Amino acid sequence: MNWLRWRHRLEYLAFRAVECVVLMLSPSRGRELAEGMAFVVHRMLPRRLARYQEARDNLRQALGPKVSDTVIDEHIRRMWVHLFRVVIEIVQLPRKVRSENCLNYVEYGPGRSACWRAFNTGRPVMLVSGHFGNWEVANTAFGLFGYPMGVIARDLDNPYLQEWFKRFREHTGHRLFSKEGASEQMFPQLAQCGHVALLCDQDAGPRGLFVDFFGKPASTFKSIALVALEYRALICVGGAIRLPDNFQRDDSNGPSCSKFQLVCEEVIDPEMIDDPDPVTEITRRYTAALERLIRRAPEQYFWVHRRWKSVPQQRRSTRKAA
Repeated sequence: MNWLRWRHRLEYLAFRAVECVVLMLSPSRGRELAEGMAFVVHRMLPRRLARYQEARDNLRQALGPKVSDTVIDEHIRRMWVHLFRVVIEIVQLPRKVRSENCLNYVEYGPGRSACWRAFNTGRPVMLVSGHFGNWEVANTAFGLFGYPMGVIARDLDNPYLQEWFKRFREHTGHRLFSKEGASEQMFPQLAQCGHVALLCDQDAGPRGLFVDFFGKPASTFKSIALVALEYRALICVGGAIRLPDNFQRDDSNGPSCSKFQLVCEEVIDPEMIDDPDPVTEITRRYTAALERLIRRAPEQYFWVHRRWKSVPQQRRSTRKAA
């Protein structure tokens, strides 16, 4: 037990040391660091450790059999560059992005009007996204815009790192809800017409609801649809997409920086669902909206997730019989 505590402390100390270095980086230097780290993971680590095969199979499913191996490999490389940039940006966000300069970092994209109408109906809103773009930028922006939410996330094993991420996610007015037992905090929030933010793109296990994701049935959490129906909550599917870099300083627009476009792909109103199985229809619609969002910039999605790990019960029974 004492060793575990010391290990957590050493991990946290190493993290804070790296944080000090990252905080000093300019956007262009941050990109260079991310590219270097991506090169190490993509070209130097054993492919098993880098989960290359999972990413390759997932991209093949999403992009189709006609896409060449060279294109697939380039998407994987760019995915790692993007993910390391996300980590760097998470560290820098609290110090660099504030209410007075937020629009230097984000711009409005498609679906802006529908999203703001949803947040101003007086009804609860569930902001649903995936491990796409920079999901932490999206959460930060909504907090700075004056829309605090309950952010649902899995607890980290290291309690010191968990406390750091809790401070980070709450620094713009949000509240962090643990994924384990989130309902105890989420339900009162929605009952009072509050808002919540969560990611919806991980495997839900054999008991999940299977809907198509890039043309293949994927086990998906049906709890989002059930909660939306019970609390009349609007579902906004969106994210923050990284825009092409422009690191030339422009004094009229403030310092150079990475910039993102806030996109709302679809707003789903559970009261407007005319289907005999509304849970399946809502789940299908938010999954399809996330898929369309990812197709805008596939290199900005975390393809190493085992999204299709679970298979429908009938298929599993057929395999056992064989």
